[in-house]
Amino acid sequence: MIISSVCIFVGTGSAFVKAESYGWGYKKGTDHSPPEVGKFGEILEKNGGYYMDQSGDKVVYLTFDNGYEAGYTKHILDVLHDKKVPATFFVTGHYVRSEPDLIKRMVKDGHIIGNHSNHHADFTSISKDKMKEELELLDRAVASITELKRLQYVRPPKGTFNAKTIQWANELGYTHMFWSLAFVDWHSDKQKGWKASYQQIMDQIHPGAVILLHTVSADNAEALEYFIDDLRKQGYTFQSLDDLVMKDKLPKSILGM
Repeated sequence: MIISSVCIFVGTGSAFVKAESYGWGYKKGTDHSPPEVGKFGEILEKNGGYYMDQSGDKVVYLTFDNGYEAGYTKHILDVLHDKKVPATFFVTGHYVRSEPDLIKRMVKDGHIIGNHSNHHADFTSISKDKMKEELELLDRAVASITELKRLQYVRPPKGTFNAKTIQWANELGYTHMFWSLAFVDWHSDKQKGWKASYQQIMDQIHPGAVILLHTVSADNAEALEYFIDDLRKQGYTFQSLDDLVMKDKLPKSILGM
């Protein structure tokens, strides 16, 4: 598990209080078991936030982080369209401003746009007012080129968070969405071939997985159609984050839990 715990000063308006900062991480699961997230799970449960679907259903949620474009997102969108798979794209202000046509296509194809902040900011090192500004600037950038007026899901840059930043997001109307399956895939100059990406996903897959992939990876783009097909053969279905949150709000008796 990757945990960075340092003392910082977190602002509430003009007042600052000492708090801890964490880097989201976990011990990878095997044999279709979810990862062990330790105290992070308790923090999310207490303060609001998600990293997987806890129902036990064989469902998968595809999410992508988009900080900049490397030429692979169009292919990813083509595969998702052909396979009829929903996804969420967490974007930064730079990405929205530099790739408006891709943002428009994501929305047209029925995908969710997530908020990755305007400047890829570390929320634990700024005030609530500054966090609000970072999130709202990104919302407005998306709204300027699409019909989306408000984004619901936020993914903190670099997975840096604490209980206070999750609470702030909730108060501002956003839902934190972490992940339960990921690997080092963002080094565009260190690609290993699509089979490496495919194997990482198949080795870590589990019911309710929220998969984080970066669109700058050629390996991910090439592996996408193969792991979609093979996960479906294993009985997994692909749903959107809206389905995850809606399911979580249903009474457990309805879900048979």
